[in-house]
Amino acid sequence: MHRSPSGDPLHGVTLAMIVERLHEAYGWDELARMVPVRCFQFDPSVQSSLKFLRRTPWARAKVEALYRDLMTT
Repeated sequence: MHRSPSGDPLHGVTLAMIVERLHEAYGWDELARMVPVRCFQFDPSVQSSLKFLRRTPWARAKVEALYRDLMTT
């Protein structure tokens, strides 16, 4: 695990990197269960997820929280 100098796991990490890492760790089905949004449930892809998450602050916050949990455990 790579720790940032600031201690924040989101420091220097792009949204694309977050989605790719979560997909790698959990898969689309588990992500859809944890954050029930259409971009994870139906025909999921990194691109469709990024498009949705950039426009939807509450969903982005949930995804970032999942990433923080993943990186700190």
